[in-house]
Amino acid sequence: QVLSQESGPGSVRPSQTLSLTCSVSGGYITRTYYYWSWIRQTPGKGLEYVGAVDYADNTYYSPALESRTSIFRDTSKNQFTLQLLSVTPEDTAVYYCAWVYNPDIGFDPRKIDVSTDFDSWGQGTQVTVSS
Repeated sequence: QVLSQESGPGSVRPSQTLSLTCSVSGGYITRTYYYWSWIRQTPGKGLEYVGAVDYADNTYYSPALESRTSIFRDTSKNQFTLQLLSVTPEDTAVYYCAWVYNPDIGFDPRKIDVSTDFDSWGQGTQVTVSS
C-alpha cells in the first residue's frame, strides 16, 4: 500500500516562502503512471488543487497559483516538496499530498475531480499564515 505523509512548519509569516514535504512509503515516486499532487482545503474555498509532479518529473500547476508555486522531487529520499512563494493569509489552509495512478497518454491531474478521483491522501497538515 502506497502511503504519503506531509511535514512542514505549522505557521509562516506573510511574504515568506512556505515549504512542505511529502514522504512516500510503500512505493517509489518514480513508479510509472503515478502522479503526486498537492491539494489544500480552506473553510471558504473548499478543496483547491495546487499542483503535481509525475513519475517522469513533469510538473502541473494550477493556473491560479502557478506564478508562486514550485514542486520538485528528491528521489533519493522518495519525497516531493511544495514551495509556495510570497504567502498571504489567504494561503492559510490544510495542505494534503495525494496520488493518483493513471496510464492514459496525456493524462493531466489538474483535470480530474479533486474530491473523488485521487487514490490516496495523506493526513494533511495545517499551515497558518500570520504575522
